[in-house]
Amino acid sequence: MEVLIVGKEEKHNPRLEQNKPDEPMPMIAKVVVTGLFGGLFWSLLNYLAYIFNFTEISPNLVLQPWTVGEWKDRVLGQFIGIAVIGVLSIGVALLYYALLRRFQKIWVGMIFGVALWILVFYILNPIFPGLKSLADLDRNTNITTICFYILYGVFIGYSISFETTELANQKRVLAANE
Repeated sequence: MEVLIVGKEEKHNPRLEQNKPDEPMPMIAKVVVTGLFGGLFWSLLNYLAYIFNFTEISPNLVLQPWTVGEWKDRVLGQFIGIAVIGVLSIGVALLYYALLRRFQKIWVGMIFGVALWILVFYILNPIFPGLKSLADLDRNTNITTICFYILYGVFIGYSISFETTELANQKRVLAANE
């Protein structure tokens, strides 16, 4: 068994990989990851709420207008719906980044979530054949879905606003040090 003793000059050698500073992830990449993770996480929670009968709406709703067959109503269809929502959520996160990233208030994310809920349940309702009108949905479904949309909006909004503010602070510190 060999013991390697590292001298001071080796610990601080900038040519070694371990001593090179990490390259920060670009902000757009952080927005994409936030959107993807937010869509996957919250639609997976929605699927659990559907399984436990808190809501009549499942993640496969997104597949209803574009696919045929009974597979979309099974577990495979649910998980494909979750994946599709994750991809669509990237666009939602980019929209938030473009319009609202400078607001670091929880209310902005909540309002964004409510706006998304209104978009899906009022404006886009006609394109989803399996989506009843709000008056025809039960109270548990309405409450559960609006809560999920609000939490999703807060997650997306606060994550993006926080990262934007952190990046601005890092740039300010680097500029002050130069």
